[in-house]
Amino acid sequence: MTAAVRSMEAPLADDALIASVLLGQGLPAAAEHHLRMASLSYHNADLAEQHLRDAEALAPGHAAVLIGLYRFYFYKGRLDEALDVARVCLAKAARENGLSSNWRDVARDDADFSGWDAVLPRFYLFTLKGYAYLNMRLGNEGEARLAVEKLLDLDPTNKLGGRVLLEVLERKGRDDDDD
Repeated sequence: MTAAVRSMEAPLADDALIASVLLGQGLPAAAEHHLRMASLSYHNADLAEQHLRDAEALAPGHAAVLIGLYRFYFYKGRLDEALDVARVCLAKAARENGLSSNWRDVARDDADFSGWDAVLPRFYLFTLKGYAYLNMRLGNEGEARLAVEKLLDLDPTNKLGGRVLLEVLERKGRDDDDD
């Protein structure tokens, strides 16, 4: 794995502002406890996953729980399951931003994607980036490319670093000496 790709790991849960402002709101204390226990139990995958599922039962669809599940599956190498969670997060982010449920139909002027302090649009972009990255890792290059191109359309100044994903896709199959 290249350094550029390693720097893109788990992009869905990449931002402290999102975690503090968006994710903690409305999370029941019991669900927060299960998320904490999942983190402390990470070495025991079955126990950690059970804590995540318990948190999900207490706070279904809550962004903090979804991101906990995403990160767990991602770092455990369960990328298909991480992609399933990324799809749920993308749908949630679209609803919360008042965007089309189909990411392909979202346009740059549908939300304030350029504002770094616009938390909900930023959550959408991070989610789209995670979706693209997972598709790339799973070999779904066509879907990954479309998602990255949409990310770059919504984030033309490349604040989220989507361009590196496009560069990786473009280099795929070429030897480094070919440059």
